[in-house]
Amino acid sequence: MFCKNCGEQMNDNAQFCIKCGVAKGVGNQYCANCGKPVNPNQAVCLNCGCQLNGPVKANGGSAANGGTDGKSKVTAGLLGVFLGCFGVHNFYLGYTTKAVIQVCVSGIAILLSCCTFGITLIATLGISIWGLVEGILILTGKIDTDGKGNPLV
Repeated sequence: MFCKNCGEQMNDNAQFCIKCGVAKGVGNQYCANCGKPVNPNQAVCLNCGCQLNGPVKANGGSAANGGTDGKSKVTAGLLGVFLGCFGVHNFYLGYTTKAVIQVCVSGIAILLSCCTFGITLIATLGISIWGLVEGILILTGKIDTDGKGNPLV
């Protein structure tokens, strides 16, 4: 793998180029697959045929989806507003621990509500409010990353 900013060869596990200090995958002056200079507007390297507009995978090729694998902010927000008590929005965003807690508390509260004459539905109401607030925070941009730290689109 080569730095897209300066063309210096990089270790596949490196997060930054040791020559120029730029983060891996940032830049458009050099091909990340072969290290040859490229025109910033090129879609494909004329030397090796590698796609230039997507992030480079560890094996040297470019990502097939052009790097647009981000989660939708609107989808996550609406899931939080309407299905927040079951943690669906957190499953979608990759926050699985939080999502499992939400679905377990809601599920147990719903199951026990018939035995406790609805008292445990208060727990479900609390989890629903939690999901609603998270949905609103996602839609307003206060929560702007998924579970892997990728920005929501």
